[in-house]
Amino acid sequence: MKINQNTVLQGKKVTLVPYTSAHVSRYHEWMKSEELQRLTASEPLSLEQEYEMQRSWQEDADKCTFIVLDTERWSGQAGTEEDCMVGDVNLFLTDMEDLTLGEIEVMIAEPSCRGRGFGKETTLIMMLYGVTKLGITKFEAKVGQENEASICMFKKLHFKEVAVNRVFQEVTLKLDVNEQQRQWLLEQTNHVEEKNYSVLNLQTRASET
Repeated sequence: MKINQNTVLQGKKVTLVPYTSAHVSRYHEWMKSEELQRLTASEPLSLEQEYEMQRSWQEDADKCTFIVLDTERWSGQAGTEEDCMVGDVNLFLTDMEDLTLGEIEVMIAEPSCRGRGFGKETTLIMMLYGVTKLGITKFEAKVGQENEASICMFKKLHFKEVAVNRVFQEVTLKLDVNEQQRQWLLEQTNHVEEKNYSVLNLQTRASET
């Protein structure tokens, strides 16, 4: 999606930035992991294919993707943006006849960042973006049955388990965002700051010269 190509969403633990070609190499290294391939139901791609995928995701009208950074490292400029990457988050518009429905996928790829609330804040920020910028009122998440931590996280965020696919070993969870849920979401994310990605990159380059 082009709508978020200049959007940065900064939270306390994580910061969401647009997925650019600068992130592909690190992402490609992550996806060599058999564990991540299994958890995300993904097939390994060549580096060239990953670059093609990044370009298509940027252009596709039905996919919104952010790379997840460690806010502490990123705001402290403890390395390059690539060094601060911890995962990614996607929102897919799976029904072109109902653009208020979004399927959310979250991956915290760095093992050292799991179990620390990174996935929870990432999900909340992406839900906020979906509700306030994309008009999403219904969320769906499909999670592998073995990924108990992720299933538990979604349930803590008020998602309800609605189906289990024994063939694909997958659990489907859903959340309808009524006014009460919307207010709760806004309260949970009232610390999030929206910034301009291009401006931040210009400032970073200026500070390096």
